[in-house]
Order: sequence, then C-alpha cells, then structure tokens
Amino acid sequence: MVPGTPSLLNRTWYDSAATEYLVRFSYTLPLKQIVEALLALVPLEALPRTGWVQRGIAQPECIAGHLVGTTLVALALAPRVEPPLNVDRVVALAAVHDAPEALLGDLPMSAKRLLGAEAKQAAEERAAREVLGPLSETALERFLEAQEGSTREAQLARLCDKLQLGLRLLAYRKAGQGNLDEFIEGLCNLDCSAFEPAVEFQRELLAALQ
Repeated sequence: MVPGTPSLLNRTWYDSAATEYLVRFSYTLPLKQIVEALLALVPLEALPRTGWVQRGIAQPECIAGHLVGTTLVALALAPRVEPPLNVDRVVALAAVHDAPEALLGDLPMSAKRLLGAEAKQAAEERAAREVLGPLSETALERFLEAQEGSTREAQLARLCDKLQLGLRLLAYRKAGQGNLDEFIEGLCNLDCSAFEPAVEFQRELLAALQ
C-alpha cells in the first residue's frame, strides 16, 4: 500500500478532512450533480420505519414521512419555548436527523442492541458525510449537531423526534391498528421537563391515547 493513503491516517483527522473537502466541493458541484446528491436521499420515501413493521402495522410510515412529521412538530413547539430558541435551527435539525437512513435503513432496536451505541453512531456519521456532505455544509453540520445533542436546539429536536412517534402512535390507535402498548409506555417515560411546550404536548398525546 502506498504510504500516506487514508487507511494509514488517523481516522478522526481523515473523517474531518474528508468532510471539509466534501462541503467545499459541494459549492462547486454542477447542478446535475446536486440533483444526483438529492436523489441519494429518495430511498427515505420508500424505506419503512421498522418498529411499525415488526408490530404488524399495515402500510407503515416511511422514514421521509417521519422526518416531515418531526419537522412539523418542531415548527409547532419551538416558537413556544422560553427562553427563545433558534427556531430555524431546530427545524433544520429535525429535517436531517435521520438522513443517514437513506443508506442504512431504519435499524430495529435489536440491531442497535447488537451493534452497540458506538458502532451505530460511527456508521450514521459516515453515512451522513456521504449523503449530506455533497448537499451543503449546513446540512452536514446540522446532522452532527443533532447527533451530539449538546445544544438546546438539538435537545428539543430529539424530543420532537420522540413526540412525533407518539403522534403517529395516536393515529394508528385511532385506526385500530396493532397492540402498541409498549410505545405508550415509552411516551409516558419520555422526559420533556426541559421544555414546557413539549411537556404540554406529551400530556395531550397521553390523554388522547387513554
């Protein structure tokens, strides 16, 4: 192997350098290649959320539907938060948080348990660099922020992700689909206390599920 090839470099440095190259390169991409980059995300429209599949839901929600739903929950809750958040940032975080699943699919809980958190996170980050890096620096940065979860905006976006699941659960319950009590338990145990609008939304969902 030729000295200096990526496999011989420090992995953290290499991934960082690759990301910087991708986001800079994206600004010089011809529009045709931008179209190709966006097409790489199209599988999100067909890939199902596996948790619903495993529980026998007919016509389960797709990943893209979940992303849209999470973004709408973010649009509803983020403007109500005090002290104020950067609402546009929350919305962007919600919009891209599952983008790597265009390559990975929606991993079921059993796969996450067997892979371990570190391997799952590494795979998601590499997939994000591949599918979001060519789009824009902003798209990739927002995913990495959502993954890290250290900002208040990212923390609310994560809650919106879980609350959208609760909303979808309510829709399935109203349609008479499936035994989904375990999801109700997860919604009950969700800690929304950092954001009062999320607490109120959680309360409304749980009341409607009774």
